[in-house]
Amino acid sequence: MADLTAEIAADGGRRPPAETVLRRRLGQPEILDVLARTPAGADAAGEALLADLRRFVPNPRSSATDLAAMVRVFLLSQIDAMWWARTEPFGTDDDLRGGVELVELGELRRAGRLAFDYRRQPATLGGRAAAAAARRLAPERTPRTAGLRLALGRPETVALLNQCATEFAKNAPTGTRRLWVNSLTRSVAQQTHLRSLGYAAVLPSAHCSGFAADVEMAWFRRRGADVALQQVLLGRLEDGDINLIDEGQAWHVCVSPRAVDALRRDFDDGLDA
Repeated sequence: MADLTAEIAADGGRRPPAETVLRRRLGQPEILDVLARTPAGADAAGEALLADLRRFVPNPRSSATDLAAMVRVFLLSQIDAMWWARTEPFGTDDDLRGGVELVELGELRRAGRLAFDYRRQPATLGGRAAAAAARRLAPERTPRTAGLRLALGRPETVALLNQCATEFAKNAPTGTRRLWVNSLTRSVAQQTHLRSLGYAAVLPSAHCSGFAADVEMAWFRRRGADVALQQVLLGRLEDGDINLIDEGQAWHVCVSPRAVDALRRDFDDGLDA
């Protein structure tokens, strides 16, 4: 991945050379082996990447600042797709609301079972106005994020975030705020809408199967706590528990299938306690 993105960047990050590089290198065994295991297969994944490359336009909403970053995010996200290819995604927000395998973060927070923080996306005009006013009055009090459209998550993903938040709290500078989750479970419809707005929202996405989250990083960097958070997440990556993508403001985290059983036991043990 580093070699591929470095080659694209070395050509100035221009579209024609980048496409030439990709067409040559997508057949390499290290990449092909992953793409072949994604839901639509290697050829379809490659064509989807090339299509995204052609339509890519840098914009403030996208976590991909240039073509090389867009390619890196897309290809690393294919690890998520490979892992969760057989898990049916949530097509619509109604599917999310009816997902019996999901838990409600608000209920867990009221019960004292969340070690991390998040914001709900305002659902009304009045709520959005209040949120905008709060940002103007205290722009750095919390991370600047839209918030969760629906505060729902798989127990395994919640358990992973709780564990990371607990470890982060032990190692972060004194007074650091709790781990902040920018995004969690999304429907395919919501992911498609984000793509239309210019966000680097890849499809298929582990967000749409409930096994991914985006964790704020930039806000903690401004407070000198980013190194502690990175160490927690990189440790989990090293252990094989997650896939991890640096997306600038936030780091994308996806639960590995090998970690699911232990995470589910941890979540259920918390319920028993």
